[in-house]
Amino acid sequence: MYAVVRRYEGVTDPAEAGRRVAEGFVPLLRQVPGFVAYYWVDAGDGVMLSTSVFEDRAGAEESVKRAADFVRDHLAALLPNPPQVTAGPVMATG
Repeated sequence: MYAVVRRYEGVTDPAEAGRRVAEGFVPLLRQVPGFVAYYWVDAGDGVMLSTSVFEDRAGAEESVKRAADFVRDHLAALLPNPPQVTAGPVMATG
């Protein structure tokens, strides 16, 4: 498995961002081959985290492209700063 974590800072409306992600982005992500799981987390103080898990690196890389497009088209006003993106193979699960 392969995971991608994105950290967004300066989020202006976490509740609205979460609604848009749940209604618009998650359905798009589920269409990516190898999709396993997705989590959108409100870390407080204007910080949101997303974690995407895929069966392989190709799916994870496709999710990065789709996330960038979705943020640009639907979340730019709510997520004004580019995310910090970290990706890599999953080494352990629980």
